[in-house]
Amino acid sequence: MLKEDVAEVLITEKELQARIAELGKAISANYEGKDPLLVCVLRGAVVFLSDLIRQITIPHEIDFMAVSSYGGTRTESSGIVRILMDLTTNIQGREVLIVEDIVDTGLTLAYIIENLKTRRPASLRTCALLNKQERRQVDVPLDYVGFVIPNKFVIGYGLDYDEKYRNLPFVGVLKPEVYIE
Repeated sequence: MLKEDVAEVLITEKELQARIAELGKAISANYEGKDPLLVCVLRGAVVFLSDLIRQITIPHEIDFMAVSSYGGTRTESSGIVRILMDLTTNIQGREVLIVEDIVDTGLTLAYIIENLKTRRPASLRTCALLNKQERRQVDVPLDYVGFVIPNKFVIGYGLDYDEKYRNLPFVGVLKPEVYIE
């Protein structure tokens, strides 16, 4: 049922794992001698984070933050961001790396960045698996990017539509007839 709803595979499992290994190597090099805190934005980024932390070769910690910005259509951001679950770690003076599944409008990530800045981390950087630049409404800094993708509704590898498809091992495009705008 799930794979039949995919119009095309944008990024294969092999491509994902190869790029995540590269990101892990870069993060390890850039944070050498430090103990960064990786902040996973739930729920979509959890699969990415799980693979990413296995590629990071330096000591690090993780924490989780859940936010919501989706409105009635479930495929378009409402632009209103709400924190559903906050960090349990004090980030003051810490090296913080936000780990996000996808950045499209930039509204959610901009909100998270501004919120976390008020907590006075030593540094605050971002790592996004997917960058959908075409939809950007707010300029946000992306320090590490897995892939730049076109303006298509994607699922798989943690990304969902109506809480389904997260378990697909690739990033694919959902057939338009499956969802209703």
